[in-house]
Amino acid sequence: MISLQQMRYLVILSEELQFSRASERCFVTQPTLSMQVKKAEDQLGYTVFDRASSPLSLTPYGAELIPILREILSENENLRLLNDRMAGKIKEEIRVGIIPTVSVYMLTRLFSLFSSALPNVRFLYVEHPTETLLLELEKGTIDFGILAGPYQQAKYRTVPLYTEEIEVYTALGKEGGIEVSALDGQQPWLLSKGNCLRTQVINFCNISETAEAPSWDYIGGNMDLLVEMVNINGGYTLLPSEFKSTKEQPGFRKRLASPYGYPAREIIGVFAQRSYKTPHMERMVKEIQLAYPQTRNAPLHILDWK
Repeated sequence: MISLQQMRYLVILSEELQFSRASERCFVTQPTLSMQVKKAEDQLGYTVFDRASSPLSLTPYGAELIPILREILSENENLRLLNDRMAGKIKEEIRVGIIPTVSVYMLTRLFSLFSSALPNVRFLYVEHPTETLLLELEKGTIDFGILAGPYQQAKYRTVPLYTEEIEVYTALGKEGGIEVSALDGQQPWLLSKGNCLRTQVINFCNISETAEAPSWDYIGGNMDLLVEMVNINGGYTLLPSEFKSTKEQPGFRKRLASPYGYPAREIIGVFAQRSYKTPHMERMVKEIQLAYPQTRNAPLHILDWK
């Protein structure tokens, strides 16, 4: 069996796919890293990296090996943290990844919720778009992900937290509601690529990417800015029902109707099936579910984040 240090070298090299960058992260020289990787491959009996490609690439064996090594390293870290916690050396820490279009309204609420429910836990919050969040969860750099579903993976527990309607913000139509067909030909103000809310808007409203104004090239996730663009330039944007902007004009926020029902997204919590932090994360789930109770009876059309 290869050593834990060799496992770390293999995992880091699989992320960087360059010996120079990987050696910097491992705090060793390139020759040392290369020697340790080759030694590990010899011990395993299979080549992990295809060195003929540039940058490096994983062999079929390597592609199956790396997730196993990540899990071993994660469990080893859990054991170390458990021992330190039992010895009173550290305060429990849970790293929470959250997508920007949820964190904008949830983070301030989570602080008070979790501070009361889990006073002995230190929380670290990071914002990531969905694809990056799932990658960081896989790498073990976050413990608990809050994102828009659906998402299923055998090694993770996926728990529904709440469902929120996606509403249209526009001066068009009558106050209260508008048909999705009424948005045809109107300027959509969208978040940058990588935000799942953008994908949901495009898919539900059947928007062509080329329909965006040539002068509009926004890279970011600021929904307040989208609200202001509608106020000044007309058109529309879509907003989660839980998000409230101080820049909104009275009567501009409306329900968006279609033959499939009102658009909505399911916010989910994702965390590892096995972790000594599981009791804390189960408590987090309950606190969020209580904070965002489900009361709507209207037919909802749950949108995919992809």
